[in-house]
Amino acid sequence: MKSAEKWYLIVIFVCIGIFLLLRIYHVLDKNMLETKTFMIKGRVPELRVDESSLRLLMVGDALIHDGVYKDGYQSDGSYSFLHQLELVKPIVQSYDLAYYNQETILGGSEIGLSTYPRFNSPYEIGDAFVDAGFNLVSTANNHTLDRGKEGIMNSLSYWRRQENVLMSGTCDSFDCVNEIPVGEKNKITYAFLSYTTSTNGLTVSNGEEYLVRVYSEELAKKDILKAKEIADVLIVSMHWGREYHDIPSDEQRSIAHFLADLGVHIIIGNHPHVIQPIEWIKDTLVFYSLGNFISAQTGIDKLIGLMAGVKITKKESGEEKEILIEDIQTNLVFTSYNSKFRNFKVYPFEQINSSILVNKEEIYEKKKALVTSLGVSVSWNT
Repeated sequence: MKSAEKWYLIVIFVCIGIFLLLRIYHVLDKNMLETKTFMIKGRVPELRVDESSLRLLMVGDALIHDGVYKDGYQSDGSYSFLHQLELVKPIVQSYDLAYYNQETILGGSEIGLSTYPRFNSPYEIGDAFVDAGFNLVSTANNHTLDRGKEGIMNSLSYWRRQENVLMSGTCDSFDCVNEIPVGEKNKITYAFLSYTTSTNGLTVSNGEEYLVRVYSEELAKKDILKAKEIADVLIVSMHWGREYHDIPSDEQRSIAHFLADLGVHIIIGNHPHVIQPIEWIKDTLVFYSLGNFISAQTGIDKLIGLMAGVKITKKESGEEKEILIEDIQTNLVFTSYNSKFRNFKVYPFEQINSSILVNKEEIYEKKKALVTSLGVSVSWNT
């Protein structure tokens, strides 16, 4: 083979090789571009997290003895109790929701006011609490039936006239008792259920069991499963336990675990008239007893109550929803009155001096240790 022909063949083979290489590169580059395009189009976009929150305050029993309501009597025959709550009002109004237990039925003066053991209180007690900023009211307790159906009906009529107040615990029909009290604040819906484990031996007539929500596992489960379908947050008020005991009873703990298993977020306990500890059970925050908020009882433990606040946060991402209960804040309150059972006033602990309460610091440390004895971390406002 001549040299020229040889070089001619070499050039041809080189050209063919270059062509093939370029062709291969083009195919690979096209596939890479298509792959990149596919990856961009198929990438899952980041889901936006929507977050809402509200703050809830809780206090204990409004136990209205005759000393308390006589202190509110005015010269024109009316009643006013605004002065009794004026020091706590700024605290209450700084929260979105504020709960208290109306231990004594608001049957009004027209059926006769009464004190222990069968209470009835003036409507103006409710006026003072609403004015202070309370908007969650429990009416299921051991004194609900003290003045019978008439007292309950008067109380229901009063609370239904109050705007932006959610009441739970008593009803005037089976249709009413089958409804779940639900409210909404800051884009968070909350169900509020109230039960009592005792009515002091008083009973309702057959066919009128709707008058007061008496606790049973069957009733609570039915209510809570229904509430979970329509509300983000489940709050349950429980009137339970043993009076004047600062340690939760076996019954309280059993009920708390049952409610926690059903998914309740917050349990607010009352009835012992003294403070009991706070506990986490799974994701459920349990306040076993907040003690008395205002009363004419005697003995230092019965005159000190717990104010507790929490932040409730709802996080939503797509179809996923998370409820967080956090930032637990606590404070003590003290009900002061004179030797004639007059001049009632509820004091936040930081506004108390030794002329109002001797050994304030010692009492504070004792209650602080009790509240946190089950391991719950809280922030104390003093």
